[in-house]
Amino acid sequence: MMANIKVTRRHFLQSAGVLGGVALGGGLFSGLPLARAVGAPVAAPLKTVRIAWHQAGICQAPISVAYKKGFFTKYGLQVETVNFTDGDTPLVALSTGQAEAGIGMALRWLKPLEQGFDVALTVGTHGGCMRLITAKNSGITQVRDLVGKAVAVSDQASPVKNFFAIQLAKQGFHPDSDVNWVQYPEQLSGEALRKGEVQAIAATDPQGWLIRERDDLFEVATNLSGAYHDRTCCVLALSGALVRNDPATARAITQAVVDAQQWAVDNPEETAEIFAPFLPSTISAAQVKAILAEHTHGHHTTGHHLRAELAAYVDELKTINVIRADTDTRTFINKTVPDILSA
Repeated sequence: MMANIKVTRRHFLQSAGVLGGVALGGGLFSGLPLARAVGAPVAAPLKTVRIAWHQAGICQAPISVAYKKGFFTKYGLQVETVNFTDGDTPLVALSTGQAEAGIGMALRWLKPLEQGFDVALTVGTHGGCMRLITAKNSGITQVRDLVGKAVAVSDQASPVKNFFAIQLAKQGFHPDSDVNWVQYPEQLSGEALRKGEVQAIAATDPQGWLIRERDDLFEVATNLSGAYHDRTCCVLALSGALVRNDPATARAITQAVVDAQQWAVDNPEETAEIFAPFLPSTISAAQVKAILAEHTHGHHTTGHHLRAELAAYVDELKTINVIRADTDTRTFINKTVPDILSA
């Protein structure tokens, strides 16, 4: 039924209500005057593409950069945005033809892709937005100390939960039974910690960073700790149909996002000013800049490098029974991660 919905910028809210938590995207960039990227003006008509994004996710900052600084236009694209209030629904939009691109978290999206969602991953956009935090006097100083404790997570399929569950499994623990993962909205998890309802919080940015700073908490680990320093956590996803039927547009979107990622690293203050208006007014541009500085947006892998990083995640997700043990990692990743920019 969803695949037959006709989606337009004006009518997406009404027609896609079945997806839940969606706000129309045409207005997202309405306050941002479009700038031309460096280079010759695009003479040919622009190709319209729809980008599904979770606006409150600070990992999405380079999408606003790509629009404001003209990277999409540089590659012949006219972007319409569709905003969702959760991190899952953009993947549904891509798989059902309601959008052509979106950014999300690999540790949440790999399972639906294993189950057959028609989506390709073309860029690893950055690492560093997942945090494990606790009170300074909690006695929790390493991931293994979570055993026997209650940990706040946004949901039971949370990519942050998956990440730290993997770390426990690697040390011989059974994360499903050895840790009590308790579901709280991220913005309320700090209060749960103060009340003693949980002993630690596993959260994504911006909330993870904001709670750490506000409550002066101890950061036990992030997804850049140890061997993960050069591993992506978030990915650009494209509609499988787009990759197959219009590889030129797939390459254009991919390259625009790669360029925007690097521009964001090189211009952190302006990036923060561009993206801050999309977040709640309580989060300042200075805070956005500080959060992004702890991420690795300069780590934007494609092709065989991205395949290697995601293959490692697939094998790790098998250890916590998220990915099936009989899934052939190489076959799955080769199908899921095309080498768009070399094609």
